[in-house]
Amino acid sequence: MKKMFIYLLLLANIVGACAQNSNNNNNNNNRENTMMKFNKLTKAEEAVIVNKGTERPYTGEYLNTTEAGTYVCKRCDAPLYKSDDKFDASCGWPAFDDEIEGSVKRVADADGMRTEIICNNCGAHLGHVFLGERFTDKNTRHCVNSISLKFIPMKDDSFEKIYFSSGCFWGTEYYFMKAPGVVETKVGYMGGHKENPTYEEVIKGNTGHFESIEVTYDPSVITYGDLVRLFYETHDFTQLNGQGPDIGPQYLSNIFYMDDEQKAIAEKYTNLLLKMGYEVATMIVPATKFWEAEDYHQQYYEKKGGSPYCHVYTKIF
Repeated sequence: MKKMFIYLLLLANIVGACAQNSNNNNNNNNRENTMMKFNKLTKAEEAVIVNKGTERPYTGEYLNTTEAGTYVCKRCDAPLYKSDDKFDASCGWPAFDDEIEGSVKRVADADGMRTEIICNNCGAHLGHVFLGERFTDKNTRHCVNSISLKFIPMKDDSFEKIYFSSGCFWGTEYYFMKAPGVVETKVGYMGGHKENPTYEEVIKGNTGHFESIEVTYDPSVITYGDLVRLFYETHDFTQLNGQGPDIGPQYLSNIFYMDDEQKAIAEKYTNLLLKMGYEVATMIVPATKFWEAEDYHQQYYEKKGGSPYCHVYTKIF
């Protein structure tokens, strides 16, 4: 009897120890989930990614993109889809017939009928998956909200980047994105003293930033000199206090050079304008950190229609 009591006592201690280890493991898992850092979301992004909403059809940023690259989770940057798996399903949302292995989790939707897809890393709502529609050989359609994604273009070492500012960056981008040999354009902020500036901060004119544009181009198709000429021919480079009706230091004209060669070419065309009699207000300064602007500013006129109100092309050279 005494031996039986000792045996039961030892068994209870072992079970208790195992339970304690299990609790420790659960606590560690909860701590890891709590410590996972997410990107800051806008209210619109949160409505879809966190609250499982749906963006309006045919309005998403990535509906018609065909550029090579990777689509990652907007909330945690985990890679989700390759551009090779994207196809046109004419459904109003980006469609993929496959995901990067292990990146997307399928769960039963709250409606009891569909299958929801979420980021396997952070649980962000992506959209829904449908089978048997025969759009592609894989017979699968991931119907994904653009707002749940961020696109990372495939890097090409043969491409080069340059930076300009010439007033409202919507109008500056309008002409550069149409130029042959330009691979990609982004609007943003350069030259200031504050990190991660917002549009609301920059337009107050006290952060030191200029509304700027980043141009990625193929030098085998168009030269840096061609782009400098386009820069000068699409705005009033003699205006001192802004551009057109947009007055303020954030709207000043700048060429941001990346190296001595770019500086020399920029100075060459500036000197030509001076010889023509123009009073050039454009500053030629070293490029600094480029902060990409908010999504709704990117390719503004392409999304909204219309044309720039303070940028007009005028042949000069």
